[in-house]
Formats: sequence, C-alpha cells, structure tokens
Amino acid sequence: MSKINLLEKDEDIEKATRALKAMAHPLRLKILCALADTELPVLEIVKQVGSSQSNISQHIDILRTKNILESRREGNKIICKVKDAKILKLVANMKDVFCSSKD
Repeated sequence: MSKINLLEKDEDIEKATRALKAMAHPLRLKILCALADTELPVLEIVKQVGSSQSNISQHIDILRTKNILESRREGNKIICKVKDAKILKLVANMKDVFCSSKD
C-alpha cells in the first residue's frame, strides 16, 4: 500500500488513532496481552494481570467503550474478548518488537 492510499483513508487513520490511545496504558496493554486470541472471565484477567478487580474492570470498560473489547455474561461471570482481529495483530506485532530476545 502506498503512502497516498493510506493518507486517503481518514476513517482508518482515526480508528487506528483511537485504538492506540486506548491501548497506551500499561494495564490496558497487559489486559490485551492476557486475552490474546482467547476469551477470559474478568477474574482470570485479574489473576493474570495482577491488579484489583475494580481497577481491571475500569480499564475493561474503557477498552469496551473504545470498541476494542466486547463482553458477555455467562452465569455470574463476565467473559471478555478482543473485538477486532486487527487489534490482535497489532498486539502480536508489539510483542514481536518489544518482547523479542533478539536485538
């Protein structure tokens, strides 16, 4: 894709900007990494990320408001997953760049 094509799609640029702003918090990025390409209940996210349930819930709400996560109720559990495969790809690319042992 050429630079011209990228610049012509303002809605894509806006969507990317909103997603990056929402992800630009360490806890929210950890939540996305924990979810990766799976669904998890909030309590499992809390366990993996290592913060309080109320704090995790606040950040999940932000990600849900920004259309990055979706959730559903299953009994007494809230199950979360990443809504857009592009976000999963972005998180995977960030892991490759920043978490790789190769420099």
